[in-house]
Amino acid sequence: MESLDITFPATRKFKRGHVHPLSIVKKEIEDIFTFLGFSIIDGPELEDEWHNFDALNIPENHPAREMQDTFFIKQKNRGDIQSNKEKYVLRTHTSNVQTRYMENHVPPFRVIAPGRVFRYEATDASHETCFNQVEGLLVDENISIANLKAVLERFLQEFFRNLDVRIRLRPSYFPFVEPGFEVDMSCVVCNGKGCPICSGGGWIEILGAGMVHPNVFKNCGLNPENLTGFAFGIAIDRLAMMKYKIDDIRWFHSGDMRFLKQF
Repeated sequence: MESLDITFPATRKFKRGHVHPLSIVKKEIEDIFTFLGFSIIDGPELEDEWHNFDALNIPENHPAREMQDTFFIKQKNRGDIQSNKEKYVLRTHTSNVQTRYMENHVPPFRVIAPGRVFRYEATDASHETCFNQVEGLLVDENISIANLKAVLERFLQEFFRNLDVRIRLRPSYFPFVEPGFEVDMSCVVCNGKGCPICSGGGWIEILGAGMVHPNVFKNCGLNPENLTGFAFGIAIDRLAMMKYKIDDIRWFHSGDMRFLKQF
């Protein structure tokens, strides 16, 4: 009679799966902002031009609408369409989630919108046609640039587990904020002393941010007279590259198990 020894070790080894590095980073970002009092919201990847561009104060002739940046969706009888609300694109940022949220909620609120975005551009070590982004929005009375700086600095300190991380704001232009800023963080490799990673300057450009433009409030049905707020956007892929010292964004979608097994 054949017998089975259930205590005998299995000869076949089963391979374990791995959590994708972008999933790890996305979860960590969500945890940090949840700790800071933000809610997580979601929205459509196929978006109308109104919520992706017009509501965000991006005029019709703005370069961001051109074919080199945006995937436009083919539609029958497109020439007969009168409203931008009926023209569709693959969203170029997750700011579309913010405009939809502001249309249907009463301030105060603080939210983040993580998700995939799409850009029609050449792929190289630092650019992809599809990447992940997280955008944040905080709206209330008497919100200032100081609040923006405090939230971003605390987030980066928690994310890189380095309380010495500092940020600086450089004036820049974005249609949906006024004033707008490019945000630099002190290099976490050399702690701001200068190294090849930061090109010797001690600072690394990390994200764009600013105070919500009054026109955006108006477009979303809110009164800019008694409201202020800030918004920011950052590529999750870029944060993952910095945290894990990854030198090519294309690794994330390569499907190469030698890369994925490291996480």
